[in-house]
Amino acid sequence: MRVSQAEKDRSHARIVDSAARLLRERGVENTSVTDVMSDAGLTHGGFYRHFDSKDALTAAAVQAAFDQFLRPLEDRIAAGDSDAALAQFRTLYLSQGHVEHAGMGCPVPSLASEIGRAGPALKDAFGAGVRRSIAALAAGAGDTSPDGMAAAAREFAMLAGAVMLARAAGQQTAHDILAACKT
Repeated sequence: MRVSQAEKDRSHARIVDSAARLLRERGVENTSVTDVMSDAGLTHGGFYRHFDSKDALTAAAVQAAFDQFLRPLEDRIAAGDSDAALAQFRTLYLSQGHVEHAGMGCPVPSLASEIGRAGPALKDAFGAGVRRSIAALAAGAGDTSPDGMAAAAREFAMLAGAVMLARAAGQQTAHDILAACKT
């Protein structure tokens, strides 16, 4: 039975969406192709019709994860609502919900340590998402100059680091870190 291109595209999108969530929840090493395909409602055998390797899927999933997390911020900034968009983004980023629900959050706190040991293609995909995050913060602040980009990079590093530490620390330490970074 032949599958239409539209159905293949829908299946591909389901695979990438499942992988983007599962990778953020479980990490790269603890997410198998079988897990992703099952979560997407597909069989493992169909994987290679969509991707050459788990690395190719992981790179696509990392891009999708950044897109899912950053698109609302970028859209609101483009619509001219920068101040409110940045305030909401910061509040969301440093929320207990973001700490507890990694699968829907920023891929940086979830995947940075594993991606640091990955190959160049995956590092490039991850680095592009980090640069996109920094650019969005700088654009929202209305300063994309080198100094504005540096300030956005510092802020993004603080946000991501706070969530990484909050996820790894006990409840009181997590609370203290998130509160300190909100000021």
